[in-house]
Amino acid sequence: MPNRVKARRLSWGWSQAELAERAGISRTAVSAIEGNRLVPSVAAALGLAGALECSVEELFSTAAPRSRESGWAWPPMVYPCRFWEASVGGGTLRYPAEATAMGVVPHDGVHDGALVRPTPGASAPEDTLVVACCDPAVGLLASQYARATGYRLIALPRSSRKAMDLLKQGLVHLAGLHLSHAGEGNLPVVREQMGTGYRLLRAARWQEGISVSPHSGVKTIRSAVKGNRRWVGREAGSGARQCMDELLGDRKAPTLEAHDHRGVADAVSCGWADVGVCLRLTSEEAGLRFLSVREEAYDLCYPDSLRDDPRLQALLGVLRSPGYRQMLGELPGYDASTTGQVQEV
Repeated sequence: MPNRVKARRLSWGWSQAELAERAGISRTAVSAIEGNRLVPSVAAALGLAGALECSVEELFSTAAPRSRESGWAWPPMVYPCRFWEASVGGGTLRYPAEATAMGVVPHDGVHDGALVRPTPGASAPEDTLVVACCDPAVGLLASQYARATGYRLIALPRSSRKAMDLLKQGLVHLAGLHLSHAGEGNLPVVREQMGTGYRLLRAARWQEGISVSPHSGVKTIRSAVKGNRRWVGREAGSGARQCMDELLGDRKAPTLEAHDHRGVADAVSCGWADVGVCLRLTSEEAGLRFLSVREEAYDLCYPDSLRDDPRLQALLGVLRSPGYRQMLGELPGYDASTTGQVQEV
């Protein structure tokens, strides 16, 4: 039968031995139940549900998931097209493969416009979680997620507003955003743009600011903003664009736009621009001077309907694990002290 014991256990950050002790059964029994090699007794099922603070039905549901035929999340630009597949909203969606912060991610098949050629050994759609976000460090999360849980995370590079649009259309599982204003966090923005029925999962707090060449002589935010300097911008709807607009006021937005935070740092590093707004991480990676403007909450938004999904529960476990939080907090400009907290919208 369907079994969510492992996902629930990982969401608490427990080992099999720790769960066994809390449930009053042996570690061997926990391993066998998670691997569907053992049907738990009534007492064992109740013990597991009590330890994991959920119902027996949530752990051992026999309800068959809704299904639909595979369809494109959006049309491919060219054929043949490599694609990924994921179970979303009760069906399976295909995503045209694209550049990601993790480099080239193995595809699940190729569509030549008429026929689909599956890739042998590809990940199962029900084992894939899709997030749209602009986090340059999402590759760290994806690697730890795969290593600890066996699930796969596909990260599509999108600005905060575009990510929310995809989530609202039911095309992704999670949307990464950093559109906080005046210390209020992302909650008011989500409530305004998405309505209720969503949750915010804290991924990190990070520093956003101005990136400049170390040879430019610019040492303050004031000198960067007031001087006659070439700016590289970001598209409307991104958190970096919001920050830049607040800095520049009524000045005309730059004509040169970068696709993401690393693109901003690359433009400054290569001399195509003098200044731009990005994260401390990408600025320091490029060997540039960073002038911090503000610290922001970076959250992953997901619908309430996903909260019991094993993939989401497994992601919670990774975000809350001491090992991942230590590595995340060691990145320049990242603060993991609140990582893993959940807030209802």
